[in-house]
Amino acid sequence: MTSTPILLIVFDLLGIFVFATTGALVGVRKEYDVFGMLVLAGTTGLGGGFLRDVLIGAVPPAALSDWRYLIVPVVAGLVTFSFHPALGRMERSINVLDAFGLALFCVTGAVKASEYGMGPIPAALMGMVTGIGGGMIRDLLTGRPPEIFRSELYATPALAGAFVAVLLHVSDQPFWLAGLAGGGLCLVWRLLALRGDWRAPKPRGPASV
Repeated sequence: MTSTPILLIVFDLLGIFVFATTGALVGVRKEYDVFGMLVLAGTTGLGGGFLRDVLIGAVPPAALSDWRYLIVPVVAGLVTFSFHPALGRMERSINVLDAFGLALFCVTGAVKASEYGMGPIPAALMGMVTGIGGGMIRDLLTGRPPEIFRSELYATPALAGAFVAVLLHVSDQPFWLAGLAGGGLCLVWRLLALRGDWRAPKPRGPASV
């Protein structure tokens, strides 16, 4: 295991802020109070990274050992609480921000898992978990079907981007290149899926019980 690059931490914190904002907006729509919004902001922003750290043995998780990881979702939640009318009107922009957060998290999750000794495929899976985990927990807490089961392609771009990032990382390429290539792939794929309403194929014919 190598030391964590500062750029990796910056990407992680940026992703946390973006996802925490989307989580807080769900709290607004559910008419939660400020505490409920902050809980959803923290869950969405930190949930994926928390799961990743526990699974790869990076304990205590960064969310519990680094004060910056706790402050960022609180700030995002309070900003959303204060300016939610304007943010709510920016639904399309929020979806784009969510795509950026997914791209950031799939890269940081995969690279961190790789640094903890995981092979390329398990590390890529951890990148995907980092990207989708917080949103899944948020949706379960608020009684919504998880986004990966009801939305445009979401987990697949995260997995692909994570795999590219980890392959470049294990090839001793600089982190910025791994982030640009893997994160860029995830971001472009996700944005195209949003624009074109791309969805994974479903079974044909009537469902049998």
